[in-house]
Amino acid sequence: MNLDDVDKMRSAGGIAQKVVAYAKEMIKPGLSLFDIACKIDDKIYELGGKPAFPVNLSVNEVAAHATPAFGDKSIAEGLLKVDIGVHVDGFVADTAFSIDLDGDEENERLIEAAENALGNALSTFGMDVKLKDVGFAIQRAINSKGFVPIQNLTGHEIKKYDLHAGLNIPNYDNGSEHELDEGLYAVEPFATNGHGRVRDGKLSGIYQLRDEGNVRDSFAREVLTFIKEEYNSLPFCSRWIYKKFGSRGLLALRQIEQAGILHQYAQLVEVSGGKVAQAEHTILISERDKIVTTRD
Repeated sequence: MNLDDVDKMRSAGGIAQKVVAYAKEMIKPGLSLFDIACKIDDKIYELGGKPAFPVNLSVNEVAAHATPAFGDKSIAEGLLKVDIGVHVDGFVADTAFSIDLDGDEENERLIEAAENALGNALSTFGMDVKLKDVGFAIQRAINSKGFVPIQNLTGHEIKKYDLHAGLNIPNYDNGSEHELDEGLYAVEPFATNGHGRVRDGKLSGIYQLRDEGNVRDSFAREVLTFIKEEYNSLPFCSRWIYKKFGSRGLLALRQIEQAGILHQYAQLVEVSGGKVAQAEHTILISERDKIVTTRD
């Protein structure tokens, strides 16, 4: 990693911090999730970044991969996870927090468990640290509050224009002896009062380019070209396509998906319907430094 790349990582992290502070002040019970998502998108652009993925606004048993489509009438309620990504020239900052909008004591304890787990993980994180030790630090903190981590969700290594690159960072002691090396990582514990696993739910409207290819329709080709140039290999959503192209864009998106060029993510739902809390920061480690880019 050269210094210019590191500067962009830190710049993305600084923008993400400001967006999180804005979101925490802005989000109130009963607000439209669509309006919240649009305001977060706008704030990222206003501060000089671009969204690295559609903001995830996941409620209660939905752990991740939920973002509102155009016209979605869902409101902010319950135990809400807010997962925000910012990039500067492809260098990503990934951060998340949970907020209790019901005044529920168990929600608050789940949030505390996730945040404590994140703190433990970041303290443990460093060069040559074994993955199992990071996972154990997360698991111990969550178990101490009477909850369990979600075992089939992980943190992840991040590279330029690649959110999930290389290593996965476990949220429990998985026995891995693999040691951390220099790089940028997202650490994201999920705490639940359920069974501790997620399954695929309904389709999310979050897409990613997966294969080369083209479509016959000229307008769909125009939309595909926009997707390639604007989002590269980063995830995007139907809401953004509608904003750019209107309803025709959604039809084109369906054609592109049917051609096998796009992957659409499913929402991730706790298998037993348990509530889920999430906390996340991005950390850069090297022989010289350990920098949490999304935290002051």
